[in-house]
Amino acid sequence: MSSAARPPLLIACALRIEAAALRTARGGAAEGALLRTGMGPRAAERAVARALRRPGMQGAAVLATGFCAGLVPGMNPGDLVVAEETRDPRGTVACTATTLLAEALARAAPGRTVHTGALTGSDHVVRGQERAQLRATGAVAVDMESAATLWTAHGHGGRPVAAVRVIVDAPEHELVRIGTVRGGISAFRVLRAVRPAFYDWHRSLLLPRR
Repeated sequence: MSSAARPPLLIACALRIEAAALRTARGGAAEGALLRTGMGPRAAERAVARALRRPGMQGAAVLATGFCAGLVPGMNPGDLVVAEETRDPRGTVACTATTLLAEALARAAPGRTVHTGALTGSDHVVRGQERAQLRATGAVAVDMESAATLWTAHGHGGRPVAAVRVIVDAPEHELVRIGTVRGGISAFRVLRAVRPAFYDWHRSLLLPRR
């Protein structure tokens, strides 16, 4: 299938620093649209719904990305999380072709650990004991926009969806401000490095299965 006929890819992130990392990534920029939604689940819902109503977005794949908080001891800033599903109070959305996505990320960021599992949503920054409480539900990481992004995409018709997050803080590495400490810088560099993997995943969805 030619790139002109291929259903597009919408990459959604929340923060200006996340968008800056993705815009300065090498390769693949012409293959998809980058949407900065703003911070929080409500902002993500509104922005993604508007984007998917635009002409040409029918059937578009949606990938939520950016930074997150890891929930599992032993995680480090710069580790990657591939969601097998996203969760919020409204329910669960299963992600598409997560094994292919994890493999593409491992190629794009050699030496970085790629975690897979449930990614849970929150309407606020998670700290301290709340992190352990979320881990007890089976989630491996938490952020504010992925679950809302994928729930909204799912509600706008059947389409491939995924979420990839870069850990910016973890149980042993809590941050106060993104971008002012080593963990934030590491996460920025990893997010910039892995954007081409998103296009590898998107292209793989269109290949015939055997």
